[in-house]
Amino acid sequence: MQQDKAFLGKEPVGKLLFRLAIPAVVAQLINMLYNLVDRIYIGNIPVTGDVALTGLGVCLPVIMIVSAFAALVSNGGAPRASIYMGAGDNDSAEKTLGNCFLLQILVSIVLTAVLLIWGEDLLWAFGASDNTITYALDYLNIYAIGTIFVQLTLGMNAFITAQGFAKTGMLSVLVGAVCNIVLDPIFIFAFNMGVKGAALATILSQGVSCAWVLLFLFGKKTYLKIKPRNMKLQPKFIFPALALGLSTFVMQASESVILVCFNSSLQKYGGDIAVGAMTILSSVMMFAMLPLQGLGQGAQPIISYNFGAKNIDRIKSTYKKLLVVSLCYSLTLFALVQIFPGVFARMFTPKQQLIDYTARVLRIYMAGSALFGIQMACQMTFVAIGSAKSSIAVAVIRKFVLLLPLIYIMPAIMTGDQATAVFIAEPIADTIAVICTAILFAVVFTRTIKKLNQLKSQFQDETMATRTDNK
Repeated sequence: MQQDKAFLGKEPVGKLLFRLAIPAVVAQLINMLYNLVDRIYIGNIPVTGDVALTGLGVCLPVIMIVSAFAALVSNGGAPRASIYMGAGDNDSAEKTLGNCFLLQILVSIVLTAVLLIWGEDLLWAFGASDNTITYALDYLNIYAIGTIFVQLTLGMNAFITAQGFAKTGMLSVLVGAVCNIVLDPIFIFAFNMGVKGAALATILSQGVSCAWVLLFLFGKKTYLKIKPRNMKLQPKFIFPALALGLSTFVMQASESVILVCFNSSLQKYGGDIAVGAMTILSSVMMFAMLPLQGLGQGAQPIISYNFGAKNIDRIKSTYKKLLVVSLCYSLTLFALVQIFPGVFARMFTPKQQLIDYTARVLRIYMAGSALFGIQMACQMTFVAIGSAKSSIAVAVIRKFVLLLPLIYIMPAIMTGDQATAVFIAEPIADTIAVICTAILFAVVFTRTIKKLNQLKSQFQDETMATRTDNK
């Protein structure tokens, strides 16, 4: 091995966070290309591009659900593995990895069957229209076949990053993204496959990434290795991982539910152009959320490892630096969106009418994004220290308690322009959610650090007593 795994508890926090976070952020940006490249190419298909883009937008809730199941297993399992590593229990860390790997495979099989059997029904329920159902179904039927690649790539890559191999995690995503960028125009335009070509390019690219990830985790360079003897479902390892991953699952799956509610409300009040704009808005939202998640993923191994090792000063220092960097990023993106909304819209469509509409509502939709840095730093730290209940509460408050009702309340209040009222629901929910999250974090984090201090003192007292007895 090239370095001692204890580097997570030894190297200077600032330097370590920079080294782990940069590749994680790049990996998230590259991962974003999977969806964005598809949308950019599809939106520029001659004649039918705008309708095809709207059809792809109808598929997005389904794609989010698939990704959410990967997060349910991995985003809880990976921090648990890091905590075990920090406590010096590598055997339990590897058992967690093996359990999660098997569960990802089982989940993939079930999801593939569901999408192939009930895919069309889901698309109608998620806001498809007579104009868009053909495009949506063409994409989903092919995407469903590659579900196992998506599950294993997203799920197992989290265990690579959790060990501190941030560059390897980044490269696993980069390999697939490059394939996708190359294959998309070939299948969409050269082979004249349209939306089907975009889906085929995506699953083939995910297959390449999946092979890269598994080769690493079965290889010699990893600290934690996938071993057949650990590939059995054990409640001791699976249930804590699922409990911790539930917050990320709720956050991502709720995005799917929320997008369905947005699409249905916007179809009612604004028609296909409003739904098309929502597809672009959700894409721009990725520019806000995914890099912030990358920063959190870079900080997670440091916080989790030192939580297991009871290094309190390093936990606090990592969180503070994560908060500052995350807030700087969200403020910068907020400013860019408010100043240049048309630039973001033109990335996805050449249709002037859709560009004008999207640019207007984008400023409204992203008005609360300046505070996302606080939200994500707190939420990712909750996961890193194993605070499952708090991380779930944060996810539920923002989406189900606030945003979901507001999508229907705002049009009832603002009867003049009801489609715009639907978009206004997002910044209101975001602002209130950040305030609630900050208050909850202040209480829980303080309590957790106090408890960790007590455990550390107790351990030190027991060690001193043992040394005295031995003398």
